[in-house]
Amino acid sequence: MSEPVIQPLLEPREGIPPVIEDPAALRAAVEAFARGTGPVAVDAERASGYRYSGRAYLVQLRRAGAGSALIDPVACPDLSALDEALREAEIVLHAANQDLPCLAELGFRPRRLFDTELAGRLLGYERVGLGTMVELVLGLRLEKGHSAADWSTRPLPEDWLRYAALDVEVLVELRDFLHDELTGTGKLEWALEEFAAILAAPAHPPRTDPWRRTSGIHRVRSLRGLAVVRELWTLRDEIAREADLAPGRVLPDSAIVQAALDQPRTTKSLTEITPFVGRSARRHLNDWLAAVNRGRTMPEPALPQPVGPGDGPPPANRWADRDPAAAKRLAAARAVVAALADEHRMPTENLLQPDTVRRLTWEPPAPITEESVAARLRALGAREWQIGLTVHPLTKALERLEIKGEV
Repeated sequence: MSEPVIQPLLEPREGIPPVIEDPAALRAAVEAFARGTGPVAVDAERASGYRYSGRAYLVQLRRAGAGSALIDPVACPDLSALDEALREAEIVLHAANQDLPCLAELGFRPRRLFDTELAGRLLGYERVGLGTMVELVLGLRLEKGHSAADWSTRPLPEDWLRYAALDVEVLVELRDFLHDELTGTGKLEWALEEFAAILAAPAHPPRTDPWRRTSGIHRVRSLRGLAVVRELWTLRDEIAREADLAPGRVLPDSAIVQAALDQPRTTKSLTEITPFVGRSARRHLNDWLAAVNRGRTMPEPALPQPVGPGDGPPPANRWADRDPAAAKRLAAARAVVAALADEHRMPTENLLQPDTVRRLTWEPPAPITEESVAARLRALGAREWQIGLTVHPLTKALERLEIKGEV
């Protein structure tokens, strides 16, 4: 049997639309999209790895009856009029969690959502990148060469704009196919519940001690070394924020960790750590050295302390030693979820989050009943469709261990 013919998608149907970068052009686009019909395909391009913020540097839209639009949110930072015009429309995004925060910064907040990536996961697609799904479902090949580009560049090159326009060119067609497949497999209500949960999720609170996420920090074993990491990380963050640069472009994590290990006392010894002689880092040599010295000489009461236990269960690989009964509950629950996920052709994490399974089995309700297990799952954030599929087999598995006296 011959392989299906994949057609390259090289040009937008109506050509590359002009970039909207003034109020009059934006008003015209808002009016056109308000007159359009059906779902609205939306995408946003950021400059991750180049700029400090996660803001959007280009917003793409497409709707039947309106065609495609490319909006420069640097020149047009307020999309609240577009948001109001499309308040009743279904917004189609691929991997919505990536784009929703930067769209919200512009005043664009969907009320109805269809996430084609999440739909693909629920339907059991092994690879759910946009290009792969468009190829599998529609037989079209998208060019993905500019996905990691610096979209803060101005003016944007024509081939980048072509790529951006093509990202929404067939997104509604992909949505329509997946919607039909969800309906045919009985999973549409599950998907709609997931989409609603994405829209209802609160914004993530700022991380506590974000410097502790420095890559390679596990190599730093002393509290004074951790103080150096904290001082260097904080200084780097200030420099990056002011210059609107990705922190790693100012100074890589590896340099921070090495300085914490070596604790250099002179600029000469500091520059023996290669990244400190890079163009961005070298201009701040005295500041870096001062930060190292602050950490190295900091009074003991001000030193960062080891991180205490979090509010969740310990790592699962320690359960067998700390609580053998909980380890047996976890193994039984994982087996249940894996079997159900396989039966319904989806990743286990989409059926029930691993953290939910761990918290349920580390501190199970008492007594174990379907009602108590359902309440616990609900309190942990499980959706109703997930509870409906898992509560009975999970309860039975936990009850069997209880009857055997193994918990």
